[in-house]
Amino acid sequence: MDWLRRGKVMMGLTLKDSPEPSWQDIWVTVQERVRLECGQGIYDTWIAPLGLTGVTDGQVKLSAPGRLVRDYVALHHATRLERAFAALAPNFESLDIVVAPESRATATRKAVPTIGGNLARQAREIENPRRGGGSLQGLWDRQPDPAQSFANFVVGPDTEFAFKAAQRFAESSDNDMGLLFVHGGFGYGKTHLLNAIAIDASSRNARVLFLRAEDFMRRFLGALRNQETLAFKKELRGADVLLIDDLQHICGRAATVSEFLHTVNAFTDLRRRVVIAADRPPAALEGLSGDVRSRMQGAMVIALQKPDAATRLEILRAKSLEMERKRPRSSLPEEVLSYVATELDVCPRELLGVLVKLATYADLTGKPVTLDVAEEAINSRGAILDRRVTIEEIQKKTAEFYKLELRELHSARRARRVARPRLVAMYLARELTSRSLPDIGRRFGGRDHTTVLHACRRIEALCGTDPVFQQGVDFLRKVLGRAPRT
Repeated sequence: MDWLRRGKVMMGLTLKDSPEPSWQDIWVTVQERVRLECGQGIYDTWIAPLGLTGVTDGQVKLSAPGRLVRDYVALHHATRLERAFAALAPNFESLDIVVAPESRATATRKAVPTIGGNLARQAREIENPRRGGGSLQGLWDRQPDPAQSFANFVVGPDTEFAFKAAQRFAESSDNDMGLLFVHGGFGYGKTHLLNAIAIDASSRNARVLFLRAEDFMRRFLGALRNQETLAFKKELRGADVLLIDDLQHICGRAATVSEFLHTVNAFTDLRRRVVIAADRPPAALEGLSGDVRSRMQGAMVIALQKPDAATRLEILRAKSLEMERKRPRSSLPEEVLSYVATELDVCPRELLGVLVKLATYADLTGKPVTLDVAEEAINSRGAILDRRVTIEEIQKKTAEFYKLELRELHSARRARRVARPRLVAMYLARELTSRSLPDIGRRFGGRDHTTVLHACRRIEALCGTDPVFQQGVDFLRKVLGRAPRT
């Protein structure tokens, strides 16, 4: 029976017993399995930086180049890794993921073959993110405006809930509001609330990162270009509170929105706080995938409404008093403030624009501001608002709203993402201008008047059955200086 121990002879060939694969070989196979399951993007970001440190009695130890990678993999991919190890190694018992010292991490990365040739550079950037390229420089530079604090926010019946929620959010991380979504029209006070949260949270020693959505997009794309994505992720997740303003400006940018969702989920998993501001509620934001929209709708969603007359008067009083301290001659009488608050049913930003005009008039001329002067200021503003809207303006605003190129509205494309905005623009052109149907059709790529008539009927029907769609059309009316239809 010695030949059985030396090998089996079959048809003149000797088949030797295959040696058991090493743990290093098993680890490479596990990596490949996970890559196929998760996709190349997730693999490159989270799995490829890991290294096999050692195996003791079936207990596998993997090293990660930083806490961010370790925590995320342990939370989202540990079960998948354990399943792959168990399928390949019968004696596998458990998996442990640790943060590797710099020297060990470097040695591991050299020893283990990985997919993607820039991981060593990315790992160095994780340990020293401030030394990265342009995508990280100045990330923390934006400072909140000290004039926009909670103390300076005039609270009314329509803003009380949002104000108190923002205060509670800033006070402590020990609450259930991990994600706050504030929405409202332009000039309604969203940025003021975000500034106030940043000021209050910073005073409580929280690390606050305040970014405009465009800044988030620009820096993320820069990180992709410079191969600094891991450093970018680590830097973002180093904040205790993340504030993102004007989310609507990155909707439709698939890669950026996807990274934004990963960021929000990571903050939630780590029980940190995220505040998002946009000009409309999540349901009305175009260009969001279903998972992102669902995540936003699962937040504490609060609307900022246009203030009533009493609140407008309080806003004017507070701002007038502030201006009077700096320029005593800019003082305005109470009856003027009351008249402006009553006559102007607008957002705070527009209201303060009229106030600044009147106060500047008083300061520069030394003349008292009477009700006649105030009336003239309001009427001159109204004359500007009452000007006719042009078809070109409607096309431009509609293209901006739906994230299209202007030329696409004139094109022959029939894809829904283009055709429906084109119908909306035709509908608004018919409603807001005095142009004839044939004229409107000619300005949309030489289309027939029956196409414009169809557009009007189609949009009327959609507004009657789809409240979210109607919100978008009403928003465009508002942007074009016209009140929403009731």
